[in-house]
Amino acid sequence: MRETRYFSNKKCLRRYLKRNSLLFIFMIWTKRQLQVLKGKKRMTETEKQKEKETEDKKIPEESEQNKNKDVEFIKEKVKERPLNKKKLLRRTLITASMAVVFGLIACFTFLLLEPIFSNWLYPEEPPRQVQFEEEPANEELLPEDMILTQTAEEETESETETQPETGTETETTGNTWENRPQANLDIADYQQLYRKIYALVQNVSKSIVTVTGVSSDVDWFNDTYENKGQTSGLILADNGREVLVLVEQSILAEADQIQVTFCDNTQCAAEVKQIDETTGLAVISVLMENIPEATKNQIAPASLGSTLIGSQIATPVIALGRPIGGSNSVVYGMVTAADMNISLVDGNYKVIATDIYGSTDATGVLVDLSGQVIGIISQKTANEDTPNQITAYGISDLKKSIEKMSNGQEIVKFGVYGTDVPKEVQENQGVPAGAYVTGIEMDSLAMSVGIQSGDVIVKLGDAEIDSFAKYHETLLEILPGTNTTVTVMRQSGREGYTEMTFDVVFAS
Repeated sequence: MRETRYFSNKKCLRRYLKRNSLLFIFMIWTKRQLQVLKGKKRMTETEKQKEKETEDKKIPEESEQNKNKDVEFIKEKVKERPLNKKKLLRRTLITASMAVVFGLIACFTFLLLEPIFSNWLYPEEPPRQVQFEEEPANEELLPEDMILTQTAEEETESETETQPETGTETETTGNTWENRPQANLDIADYQQLYRKIYALVQNVSKSIVTVTGVSSDVDWFNDTYENKGQTSGLILADNGREVLVLVEQSILAEADQIQVTFCDNTQCAAEVKQIDETTGLAVISVLMENIPEATKNQIAPASLGSTLIGSQIATPVIALGRPIGGSNSVVYGMVTAADMNISLVDGNYKVIATDIYGSTDATGVLVDLSGQVIGIISQKTANEDTPNQITAYGISDLKKSIEKMSNGQEIVKFGVYGTDVPKEVQENQGVPAGAYVTGIEMDSLAMSVGIQSGDVIVKLGDAEIDSFAKYHETLLEILPGTNTTVTVMRQSGREGYTEMTFDVVFAS
């Protein structure tokens, strides 16, 4: 009971501890440790409180910073999105391709529909057909020939009246010519005659043009240069849309451009209408819309004469065009021969020879004193011993082929050389009348179907052939691609001539 009370009393305890020093020291150390622990605990709570206060302070600062950031975001500039060059290039190429395709489709559609709508809205009249006057088959006298005949008859009558009776001698000779009235001509009359001829030349010159063929070439140094060949042309007609010009074909073969120079030196572009390879002639065309009105009023189609009627021998003629090789040259002369012929493929052509000395490359026309064209100058028809003598195709033999070329029609080719069968040969040797074949052109249609030299062509289709001229005329009427039956008579030994037929498809 006593010890319990002692320990319960602090004073008693201290007394007791003092008495026991070790225990006292332990108790002091324990107390201090408890105080340290309590201090640490207090410090921990204080730090937590400080951290809490710090966090509470940070929250408004962060809110202010966020507000400032929002303001800064509002103030920032909006940047454009960077371009993708590959994507842009791809889209550009696709757009350009679609534009090209659309343009091509539109162009093609326009080309197809434009003529239709143009003809529907603005119908054009078709070009007029060119047609020359037909010439009579039989020969007739020209007015000047009739005058000469009448004069000759009058002279014959006067000579008959002045002749003495038979058996008497005449005292003088040539009284008839001495009694004729003599014309007194002086130099002025001679000059006046040439002035009239020159006036005729000026009138005909409205139908003469100069045709230039321009071709480009490259020399050894790879430099481009131009070649120009010139020839003379003849205005044939106008069909309401084009002016048609007859020209030699040689300069057109390799020409890239064709230019026509009219009598007033106006130049216009031209195109080839049609070519006749047999005669070496061609027809070119110049659009009327390209010719100035002033030039249209000065030019005129040529007047074509005839070489079938009358006699041209000893007739004065004028060579116009390029008879001596230069442009717009004029030479006077006379017809020296008009009964010559040149044999060409599928036709024989009359040749007019003159006493005019010209160039071996002469081109142009022969005109009579009435201003009509009677010949187309071509030195291919000249004799080898007189190459500079001006010769020409007779205009009458060319009219059909010129007419066909002027209308844009192709000339078919069969490929035979021939002649007529004289009546004496028909009667004495029994050769039938027709176109007698004297030769065949190599690799021609006639050779391919089996025509031989010595055959006589008596029919072309349903047309009867009694001469080579009739064969030529009938052949000109056949269109390319026509299937025609050619009937010939072929000699078969002693039995005479046997009829044979060939089916032919004519090409140009």
